[in-house]
Amino acid sequence: MIPWLPPDPVFPPVTTALAEPNGLLAAGGDLSPEWLLAAYRLGIFPWYIAGEPILWWSPDPRMVLLPTELKISRSLGRALRQGDYEVRLDTAFDAVVAACAGTPRDGQTGTWITLAMQAAYRRLHELGHAHSVETWIDNKLAGGLYGVALGRVFYGESMFTQRSDASKIALAHLCEHLKRLEFGIIDCQMETTHLASLGARPIPRSDFTALLRRLATADFDSPGRWPADAVADAFRKHR
Repeated sequence: MIPWLPPDPVFPPVTTALAEPNGLLAAGGDLSPEWLLAAYRLGIFPWYIAGEPILWWSPDPRMVLLPTELKISRSLGRALRQGDYEVRLDTAFDAVVAACAGTPRDGQTGTWITLAMQAAYRRLHELGHAHSVETWIDNKLAGGLYGVALGRVFYGESMFTQRSDASKIALAHLCEHLKRLEFGIIDCQMETTHLASLGARPIPRSDFTALLRRLATADFDSPGRWPADAVADAFRKHR
């Protein structure tokens, strides 16, 4: 059994989350900015299917990527050095979210990025908390990712690619951007072999929440749209 949440954004301790399914914590609430921001600061995120109640999760272990630990493969390094692309920030947020929602996933018949979820993250983007990183090739959106920035933590939500390495190019530029901003971690939520190949690793939930208490604080918050060209020359110096 999991609790039904009260009218206000108050969550049970993450230590009460179920072991199976891993991390299921509570149901109910809504997708307003107040609920989402309160959840993220505690290491909780929504994940549910349209037509069902909102479900909130805090898995153990938690998959994280340190911006300094991204693994750049030989092929990705070559693509970054060639520079036959443009990376922009926050210029096509809705398009990135829609593309993530429309990308088929192995083992999934639908998408958790429902229309309600898309509207909720659009609102966070308007408030300066949610951001997109976009790879453009031949002036067309070829891949990217989006997530939420709170304090010095970036909570990755989803990524997509329509051209080889386009999403990885976006991730590489995101890591460079976050290093400049002195962000400590990227939350990748669930463990996958793909994320592990990029340098992400699982850590105990207790370690993750301890990091959040230090990094995801209001003292570090500076919401606002990221400059579109903030990562333009991130890898040009290596050419």
